[in-house]
Amino acid sequence: MWSMIGLIGGLALLIYLTMRGMNLFIAAPLCAFVVAVFSGLPLFPQLVGGGEANLVGNYMTGFSSFIQSWYLMFLLGAIFGKLMEDSGAAHSVSKWIVDKLGMKHAALAIVIACAVLTYGGVSLFVVAFSVYPMAVSLFKQANLPRRFIPAALAFGSVTFTMTSAGSPEIQNWIPIEYLKTSPYAGWEVSLIVAIFMALFGYWWLKKMIDKAVARGERFVSRLGDPVEEGQELPHPVLGLIPLLVVLVISFVFHDSLKQSALIVALLGGVIATYVCNYKYFKNFENAVSEGTIGALIALGNTAAVVGFGGVAKAVPAFHTAVETITSIPGSPLIGGAIAVSVIAGMTGSASGGQAIALPLIAPHYLDMGVNPEALHRVVAISSGALDSLPHNGYVVTTIRAICGETHQDAYNAVGALTVIVPALGTVLAIILFSLGLGI
Repeated sequence: MWSMIGLIGGLALLIYLTMRGMNLFIAAPLCAFVVAVFSGLPLFPQLVGGGEANLVGNYMTGFSSFIQSWYLMFLLGAIFGKLMEDSGAAHSVSKWIVDKLGMKHAALAIVIACAVLTYGGVSLFVVAFSVYPMAVSLFKQANLPRRFIPAALAFGSVTFTMTSAGSPEIQNWIPIEYLKTSPYAGWEVSLIVAIFMALFGYWWLKKMIDKAVARGERFVSRLGDPVEEGQELPHPVLGLIPLLVVLVISFVFHDSLKQSALIVALLGGVIATYVCNYKYFKNFENAVSEGTIGALIALGNTAAVVGFGGVAKAVPAFHTAVETITSIPGSPLIGGAIAVSVIAGMTGSASGGQAIALPLIAPHYLDMGVNPEALHRVVAISSGALDSLPHNGYVVTTIRAICGETHQDAYNAVGALTVIVPALGTVLAIILFSLGLGI
């Protein structure tokens, strides 16, 4: 019982401290300490025999193994995104989409611009920073309440594109290591679910905006709103080429190189961005430097959470919880979805939730004969649901730092589109796989 109290308490404390803004490099080890103490787990490797569980050993094993597996992907992904931003290529692509759809479809234009960039492999945070200035301009022209801008940005970035088959985002690639699948696993079901999430989510977003406008809400300008800098932009085609290079290379090499294909694809994207847009860079060296720093922060934050998971999974209560989840009656896909989604919600990280849950549940379900492609797709989609609770790093950054809104004003719409819509998508995916589609 004390172990369960420690596990739940440690997870609750991690969520609380994250929402309070504490650095994850401090919060995660501190909460792991709480879990270890309540479970009677020895604190140091020197206090146990070789290979036995202990706080420092388990934490650092989880932390370092995640970095070892994903460092190059995070690094190249962040640099690719920063180069797309610095050259104006990301801005050019999104501006072209916005100009084509126009003020009448302001929210749809923002969603599509984010979706194209995300599915092309650009970092979620870079997408938000790149598209936000146009979102402000468009919402101002259409006189729509600006508190819905975070929802439009998040919906286009972290729902129907992030976890879909073929996506270069890390959340679609982590399951490959544990399930020996490909990034296109369960693509038939993935396509149906993505179309459902896109149509239903946009309908809901538009309904929320229309309701707010009917209540009299309007756009309110603020001091410091972004303005167009007048930077010379490359042609949109030059911005699209690097995105296509990433998708094509990952498709060509995914069978032979598995998850390492993402390294080759993102490196190809970096080279293509430089070759196509070298004349437009404001500061190439600075963009590489900023991308590197951003990669280390994102990688470190996720690794810190995975380290916490390394300690949590060593205590008795965690094994009890996993046994409970994996013994849920009905399709094993239900248990897999719940396990990944709950852990992603607790840690505020889709990739962290996958990296903690998959080593534990994948062998169990594969031994039961569960189709690995179905499990891959369900795990990917479900990881993008509860991860977007208020304490999620992307949610906090987008609402507060980028858009200058408050959770009180903006999160309801963000939560509806990034928690509930992917959760419904997960349910639809399980139903379709259970009916034999894509298997």
